Amino acid sequence: MPGLFLGSIGVLAETSHLQLQSFNEAFAEAGLDWQWSESAYREMLKDAGGKARIESYAMEKGADVDAEALHARKSALFQSKLDAGVPLRAGVADAMADARARGWTLAFVTATSPDNVEAVLDATGLSRDDFDLVLDKSSGLAPKPDPAVYAEALSRLSLSDRQALAVEDNPDGMAAAAAAGITCIAFPGAFHDPAAFDHAALTLDRLYLPQDLTAA
Repeated sequence: MPGLFLGSIGVLAETSHLQLQSFNEAFAEAGLDWQWSESAYREMLKDAGGKARIESYAMEKGADVDAEALHARKSALFQSKLDAGVPLRAGVADAMADARARGWTLAFVTATSPDNVEAVLDATGLSRDDFDLVLDKSSGLAPKPDPAVYAEALSRLSLSDRQALAVEDNPDGMAAAAAAGITCIAFPGAFHDPAAFDHAALTLDRLYLPQDLTAA
């Protein structure tokens, strides 16, 4: 049975603007005069990991901050913004239904926190029960672009790399899928440059499962 691996919360819902707002609000609450612009945040998204972005920015500014606490507050603010609900991205519901109709396994393969996973699932009307497997930061595996989380998903679902098809919204996620030997569809988020996905099998702005890219 082939598998469809959705690789991040950004594949499910467009949350980049909410994430940026949450970062800036967390900085303001902490008394920092940091305000990340959209253009600066786009550049930061080329590397995965919110805590790492804070640490890198603090180093540039020569500031001594508690990056873990700042990121935790940002995550709490982000989750509160999701309480009003957010729509699934274009085509996601249909692609998931199509995969099920074909008898595929569905997995959510991300390195974000369990709290963020739950918040986005709740906000979009999904649940863990909609997937055969959900992997998140609690797995303790190395973050993407390391392929460990994809390798773990293949192992748990008893699939070969040729039996899986990944969907990623960011370059690090695509690199992780590629390193695991998995064909990847690029589904760039609003703050990601489609040109950064030139090695993807296909780049889409509305998700669907193409007939010529079905997993083996």
